[in-house]
Amino acid sequence: MDIRKIKKLIELLEESNLSELEIKEGEESVRLSRLNPTVPIMAAAHPTQVAATMPSDTDHFGAEVMPDGHTVKSPMVGTFFSAPKPGAKPFAEVGTEVQIGDTLCVIEAMKIFNQIESDKAGVVIAVLKENGEPVEYGEPLFIID
Repeated sequence: MDIRKIKKLIELLEESNLSELEIKEGEESVRLSRLNPTVPIMAAAHPTQVAATMPSDTDHFGAEVMPDGHTVKSPMVGTFFSAPKPGAKPFAEVGTEVQIGDTLCVIEAMKIFNQIESDKAGVVIAVLKENGEPVEYGEPLFIID
């Protein structure tokens, strides 16, 4: 699903009084839900720049092409956070050199913040998620070269 469509869905969710929205297009699906206002982290108010972190190459059909490298995938469903708290420096950005075991991000699931660690040493060449964005199991989060 195109990132522009997802951003539009996020805008629709924010403008409505819905707490959750799920859209299916063929085999692809997106599920958006609002953060629980009782959770102290309000990272969605401080989004990172998607344009600087998303791969921008497209194939001849106009679909985005993932950069070559090792893909770190989400081990769970939850909400992606690039930093330990709002306004803090992200754990990993494009160009960050990481070692095995270094924290790349946290994923909040059921009010528990789970550190996602690098399973490969190298340099982060792509951050595929935006701060506060929902993630699914197995969804690509980072590309490490």
